[in-house]
Amino acid sequence: MRIKYSPLGDVALVIDVLGGLSKETTSAVRAITAQIELASNALIKEVVPSFTTVTIFYEVRENFQYKEMKNFLENILADLGRFTQIKHRTVEIPVCYGGEHGPDLEFVAEHNHLKIEEVIEIHSGGTYEVHMIGFAPGFPFIGGMSEEIASPRRATPRLRIPARSVGIAGMQTGVYPIETPGGWQLIGRTPIELFLPEQEIPSLLQAGDRIIFKPITMEEYTNWEGGLHADD
Repeated sequence: MRIKYSPLGDVALVIDVLGGLSKETTSAVRAITAQIELASNALIKEVVPSFTTVTIFYEVRENFQYKEMKNFLENILADLGRFTQIKHRTVEIPVCYGGEHGPDLEFVAEHNHLKIEEVIEIHSGGTYEVHMIGFAPGFPFIGGMSEEIASPRRATPRLRIPARSVGIAGMQTGVYPIETPGGWQLIGRTPIELFLPEQEIPSLLQAGDRIIFKPITMEEYTNWEGGLHADD
C-alpha cells in the first residue's frame, strides 16, 4: 500500500492512501490512525481519519515544522503492513423502520423494485463500517451497504431532520446525530444518542467501528426512549 505526504497549510499534514476507496484502503487508514495515536509526540494535537486520508494537526515550533513531522511519521509508519491487522469494535444500533420515523422507506423500496420488508431485511442484514465522522457532530458515514437498496439523495433536501434518523444516500447509510437539514432518504430512527457532548469523546461512533442495525418495533422504540430496554 503506497502513501503520500503533503502539507495542509503550516499547521497540518495530510497522508493520502493511494489506490482509491477499497477495504484495503480503509484498513490502512485505520491502521495509520491507530499507530499515530499510539506514538508518543506531544506536539500532535489531533488525528482526523477520512475515507482515504489521515490529517494530522500539530503544534509548530521553530525546530519542528512540516519536514520534522513528515520524518517522524515516516519512521513510525515505515512498516505499514504489520499495522493493518487491528481490532474493530462492533456497535449494534436498534432501528425502528418506516412509519413516522422512516418517511422515505416506501420510496427506497419502489426505487429498487422491492417490498418494504425486503428493504428492512437487506439494510439490517449487513455488517457495515464507519468510514469517517463528519458533516455534523458525530455523523457517521457508513459504508458496506448492499447495492440492492442504494438510493439517490432527495431532489429537495429537508430543512429539519429529527435527531437519530437513519438514512440512505447512494451506496452509503448513516445516522443524523442532531437535528439538521439534509437530503438523505430517511428509512428509520434509532432511540440511542450518537452525539454525547457531555463526554470527553463526544461521538458514540468512531471511524473503523463495525455497525449492525437491529430492527425494533415502535413499542420497543418508545420504551427505549423512556429508559426501558428489551432486556430490562
